[in-house]
Amino acid sequence: MIKFALIKERKTPPDRRVVFSPDELLEAVKQFPEAEFKVESSDVRVFPDEEYRRAGFEVLEDVSNCDVLLGVKEVPIPNLIPNKKYFFFSHTIKKQPYNRDLLREILKNNIELYDHEVIVNKKGGRLIGFGRYAGLVGAYNGLRGIGLKNGIFELPKAESLPDLNAMLAELDKIEIPPLKILLTGNGKVAHGAREILDHLKVKKVGVNTFLNDTFDTPVYCQIDVLDYNKRRDGEKGSNQDFYKHPEKYESNFLRFTHAADFFIAGHFYGEGAPVFFTAEDAKSTNFSIKYIADISCDIAGPIASTLRPSTIAEPFYGYDPQEEREVDFREKNSILVMAVDNLPCELPKDASEGFGEMFLKNVLPAFFNGDKNGILERARMTQNGRLTSRFEYLKDYVKGKEIGI
Repeated sequence: MIKFALIKERKTPPDRRVVFSPDELLEAVKQFPEAEFKVESSDVRVFPDEEYRRAGFEVLEDVSNCDVLLGVKEVPIPNLIPNKKYFFFSHTIKKQPYNRDLLREILKNNIELYDHEVIVNKKGGRLIGFGRYAGLVGAYNGLRGIGLKNGIFELPKAESLPDLNAMLAELDKIEIPPLKILLTGNGKVAHGAREILDHLKVKKVGVNTFLNDTFDTPVYCQIDVLDYNKRRDGEKGSNQDFYKHPEKYESNFLRFTHAADFFIAGHFYGEGAPVFFTAEDAKSTNFSIKYIADISCDIAGPIASTLRPSTIAEPFYGYDPQEEREVDFREKNSILVMAVDNLPCELPKDASEGFGEMFLKNVLPAFFNGDKNGILERARMTQNGRLTSRFEYLKDYVKGKEIGI
């Protein structure tokens, strides 16, 4: 018998998501009777304690007798329980300085950390995540910002709505102006954003049509890495070549900045890849982008106007391209920026249910089949107080070398 626990989310601001809904927890027990599940009491979780109790699960104040602790966001250092297996998004794999101490404590306390972000298949493709919901809410928020900036419609905040269906119903009440919308990426985030555009019946067009034609109805163009990057030597590139050798490529994105009105950034940006546009690029009279929903939200990175993350409470700010500074998003000549970095939190119920389905399908079986597909092995970042071989590249990060400590 393996004892699992759904742990309380303690990060501020509160996150209402959870790995398993009560219904999915019932399905987990049905599929794996050798698993025992407890629930740590929580006053913020989207599914109240009573729903788990009604489903037959014990809700406790203390889950320290469980073996595997399942969370969503980082566990605050004082709440870590030594010698346990933890699943959560640690936000350490990119050497984020603000979580270096967390990883140090995990190692110090002999915790086995499994990061949701590195639960991948043999080819490195992610098996679980909230990407679809980031895309859904990010595109919705971008449209909401356009309505507010121009005074043409008012959409309610996604977080004020009960679920995805309610959000889609709100979109049915508005009419989108004849925008040329550019969507980058081809993963779960971009697919989520595309669901919104398709729901609105926005017409999809190809690259050449998007770049060269004008329209009296809204259209969108979805582009991938080889549409906005090209090899420096003029040779034909490939996605795999780009991912392995981004330094051999230069940006081919500026042509889209001369055509698009609304840019939805749903791509994954890897270290060393060319930037999309610089602050100087945005000063050009040919730069036509007026609205940016930066779902990827890489700060001081590939999109010059993304100066900082925004928040669910205040999702929009303006970017003055001539002065390279933040202004009110309603200012006439500003670029509207939506750069919320925790978008799935706005649809906690749907996001949790979707996440639980993936976890049940892709992760839970590994505990009972000898991890025959290597799911746990690939996701295990720490073991016996040490970084595992896949994550030894974090050694200097743990020591604090690259940030001058």
